[in-house]
Amino acid sequence: MKNIKTTNLTLIALMTAVMCILGPLSILIPVSPVPITFANLGIYLTVMLLGMKKGTISCLLYLLIGFAGLPVFSFFTGGPAKLLGPTGGYLIGYIFLAIIAGYFVDKYAGKVHFYIVGMVLGTVVLYALGTIWLAYQANLTFEAALLAGVIPYIPGDVIKIVISAILGPAVKKQIVRAGYL
Repeated sequence: MKNIKTTNLTLIALMTAVMCILGPLSILIPVSPVPITFANLGIYLTVMLLGMKKGTISCLLYLLIGFAGLPVFSFFTGGPAKLLGPTGGYLIGYIFLAIIAGYFVDKYAGKVHFYIVGMVLGTVVLYALGTIWLAYQANLTFEAALLAGVIPYIPGDVIKIVISAILGPAVKKQIVRAGYL
C-alpha cells in the first residue's frame, strides 16, 4: 500500500487494539479445549470498517502481537506455543476470515447481505483450518474435532455476525462522515 495516510495507520492500529481487547475475553466450555472468544467479533468489525487490505493488516498485527508474547489471545495468553497448540489453527484461520470477509465488503459495498455471506464463508474456512489443526494436535478424528471445536460455537458466531452486520455499516458511516475514510 503506497502513500499510507496517517488516518489509515491510525484506523489499522485502533482496530488492532480492539482485537487485542476482545481477544482475551473468553469463556471456557466443558466440551472443548477451544474457548468462546470475542476475537472473531473484532475481526468481523475490523473488515466491516477497513475492508480487506487494511483489515487483514490489522488482523496480522494482532496475531504478531500475540506471537510476540503479549497476552492478547484467549484468557490473556500469548506466545508461539499458543499458535502451535490446539487452538492455533483457529488463530491462523483469522487471516483467511479477514481476507474473505474483507473481499466481500470491498466488492459489494453497501450490500449488507453480501457482507454476511463473506463473514459466513470466512468463518467456514476458519472452522475448517481450526478443526484440522485441533484434530492433529489433540489426536482426534475430524468428526470429534468438529464436535469439540465448531458445533458449540455456531450460535454465538451467528450472533457476532449479525451484530457486525448491523453495527459495522453504522459505525463506518460515521467514520466516513468525519472524513477518516
